[in-house]
Amino acid sequence: MTNVLVTGGAGYIGAQACKALKAAGFAPVTFDDLSTGWGEAVKFGPLVKASLMDRAALDAAFREHRPAAVLHFAALSLVGESMKDPGKYWRTNVNGSLNLIEAATAAGCRHFVFSSTCATYGDQDGVVLDETTPQRPINSYGASKRAIEDMLVNFGASTGLEHVIFRYFNVAGADPEAEVGEQHVPETHLIPLVLDAIAGKRPALTVFGADYPTPDGTCVRDYVHVCDLVDAHVLGLKRLLGGQGSGVFCLGTGRGFSVREVIAAAEAVTGLKVPVVAGERRPGDAALLVSGSARAVDELGWRPQRDLAAMITDAWRWHRTSGFAA
Repeated sequence: MTNVLVTGGAGYIGAQACKALKAAGFAPVTFDDLSTGWGEAVKFGPLVKASLMDRAALDAAFREHRPAAVLHFAALSLVGESMKDPGKYWRTNVNGSLNLIEAATAAGCRHFVFSSTCATYGDQDGVVLDETTPQRPINSYGASKRAIEDMLVNFGASTGLEHVIFRYFNVAGADPEAEVGEQHVPETHLIPLVLDAIAGKRPALTVFGADYPTPDGTCVRDYVHVCDLVDAHVLGLKRLLGGQGSGVFCLGTGRGFSVREVIAAAEAVTGLKVPVVAGERRPGDAALLVSGSARAVDELGWRPQRDLAAMITDAWRWHRTSGFAA
């Protein structure tokens, strides 16, 4: 089996990717310091518990496991925190990624799949965001991801490192078999917050801002099921291993949902009411982010299969029956 190093493989998306990799015949090796991930999520291959800031640990992992490729998910990703402490995001995301890229190229590993974000585009209302849209990040999270994209292009030109960059939108849902799901401390993503409010794990859901230039005044986002997302990563990996070269792809459904629409969908799925309170806008939040994913469809053969109701249904199952020990 072909080994693949998965940074952040103990996290929500990374662990789901490890499951998909194993199902596709690869051998995932998780590299994670467990600062935000969960040891219980590492079910599909070995764990190297270490930080991307530790170059010696990275070099040792490449020597021991000899991965043919890297899937890089590990990063700090809280927009609000990145506005308050930008240095933390530049140090952790950019320096850690530089260590990883240098360790990979030094070990002769020339295939790299990178988890980027639509946050690199910033706030461009009324525009369907695709690979040709100018990148204008408005927070340090998006800016740090943009910098890593640039590093990959630079290293590709000088070392032959081939890369697939995925700029994706709001990831939601859970493993339908409830082996892996979304669980952050603190939780900041809308759908799990909605479900926590329904389940009584928090007194109410705070809606941050109701005066955005959107149909109902709340932020609009393009939600993509985590299983669809990781399917794209497997396709991107196969593209690289098949010698088809580097590429940049947006991943979303092309359909945006407002915060109020997500609340209504959750109430329809669960049959329960979401308690809501009003809050102020958060710095760094764009009004509308919707993906144009035609390139992923045309070049990778990727098509998202699961709609918003399926995302909420799978997440609700995870919330009721599973979860990792906090």
